[in-house]
Amino acid sequence: MSNMEMLLRLVTAAALGSLIGFERERLLWAAGIRTHMLVCVGSCLIMIVSQYGFANILTEKNVVLDPSRVAAQVVSGIGFLGAGAILARGEIVKGLTTAASIWTVAAVGLAVGGGLYLAASASTIIILIILAGIKPLEEAYRSRNQSCQLKIEVDNGSLTPELLKETLGLRTGQIKRFLVENRNPEGSDNLLVLLSKVSSQDIAAYPEKLKELDGVREVSIVKRAKDQPANSP
Repeated sequence: MSNMEMLLRLVTAAALGSLIGFERERLLWAAGIRTHMLVCVGSCLIMIVSQYGFANILTEKNVVLDPSRVAAQVVSGIGFLGAGAILARGEIVKGLTTAASIWTVAAVGLAVGGGLYLAASASTIIILIILAGIKPLEEAYRSRNQSCQLKIEVDNGSLTPELLKETLGLRTGQIKRFLVENRNPEGSDNLLVLLSKVSSQDIAAYPEKLKELDGVREVSIVKRAKDQPANSP
């Protein structure tokens, strides 16, 4: 391999890594442009060493080596950077997508180091589509899978789970809890209702819909959250 070809591979790896890193940088993640560029260039260099660094030794008599094992260590060794990008706070996990992008950019670097320009370029485009293009679809799906708690003050016995389901257009499985917290002396009940797999738009409309019912005095949204606390950006 000529020096120009080697330089081309290293520069190409830096360029492709920067494209993926920029997508992470704009979201202010810890692993940004420089991290992804370094990982991609480092992987490219390791691949070049794996391919050509042992060429002279392999010509010696009775010498048997497997140079590809050097590049193979990148796949497992890059995990320490991915682990550093993952944050766990209670039940919420963040950084999984960034960790995966670091792992895949290492594969892009290996491909460039091996001279597979088409595979590396196509993979970069696909990775960018996954990171930037699929995110709006993912967020739209998650917005329809939220849970919320409603605190409702009603006249004694005026609101049942069946009436609640009919009024709000819910399925039976969406009503996770229907509790009477206490009964007030003035003839009213305080209800605590937990709903699951509802959209944010529906949650905002629930109080007005319930207030149209006879016997409903007050409705408030106590808490709303995503049904699946674990995250991937």
